[in-house]
Amino acid sequence: MDNHNRPAMSQDHAGAILQTVERIWWSFVDKVARLGWGRLALASLLAMILGGILQLHMLALTLVLVSILVKILAGGKYQAERAADQAIARSEEAEQQAELETLQRQLAEARMGALQAQIEPHFLFNTLSSVCQLMEDSPVKALSMQKALIRYLRSSLPEWRDSPGETSLGQQLELSRAYLEIMQLRMEDRLQVRLKVPESLLAARFPVMMLQTLVENAIKHGLEPKAEGGSIEVGAKVLDGRLRLEVRDDGAGFPEQPGQGMGLANIRERLAMLYGPQAELALEAPESGGTRATIVLPFALS
Repeated sequence: MDNHNRPAMSQDHAGAILQTVERIWWSFVDKVARLGWGRLALASLLAMILGGILQLHMLALTLVLVSILVKILAGGKYQAERAADQAIARSEEAEQQAELETLQRQLAEARMGALQAQIEPHFLFNTLSSVCQLMEDSPVKALSMQKALIRYLRSSLPEWRDSPGETSLGQQLELSRAYLEIMQLRMEDRLQVRLKVPESLLAARFPVMMLQTLVENAIKHGLEPKAEGGSIEVGAKVLDGRLRLEVRDDGAGFPEQPGQGMGLANIRERLAMLYGPQAELALEAPESGGTRATIVLPFALS
């Protein structure tokens, strides 16, 4: 009698284990999908550091990779479902005309938020991976990169939490300064940085993440493709009551159709939503080489 019961009990035990594993897995997927990119990056950084301390590099790296993959695959679906549920709930409480106006406003805000919250997962992962490698070869350099990444996340996290709109030019410059510091540690002598923004303009109102997008484009499309690298310069001035922000590099320039990249198209769309015809993004190829990107918008202090 006992011999007949043992296979059934073993199958029940195995089934219970599989159910537990499945429940844990979907709980993990749900939590990662709900987690913002900034907090996920911070958690990944802590996991990499802890993995290095415990000599579990591969386990920590695998966990980070799985988390990033789950976030990319499941995060968008979760956000889309949540936004759709909220839109439906609001639409049921208003009259037909009020519903239309509410949905139009929500659509504009959702588009603005999506444009603002764009972040390159590969940049975060590559930075975390570089920190992990440098912990063994150059601890001092690893610490500098870690501090720069923390500054980058600290500058960007409030923007991901707050509603889309404007902050100060100084806050945006601090975010890009931290990013450029990380890239200088990665590219070493191949990257030179010049920041020429007067202190009197740091309090100027400026849209979130636009400067950062221009800086990332200059690095990715202009300087990284060149074996010898190059320089990037960020400058700002006020002319005829309008703020002009320029990001210039002496790199390879944009391929084929300048200005048609997703990031630049998003900047143009957000400028149109925020300022209408009073703002613009211009992209030029100077005779000396490289690319000059200029954002012009109404000048106002925050």
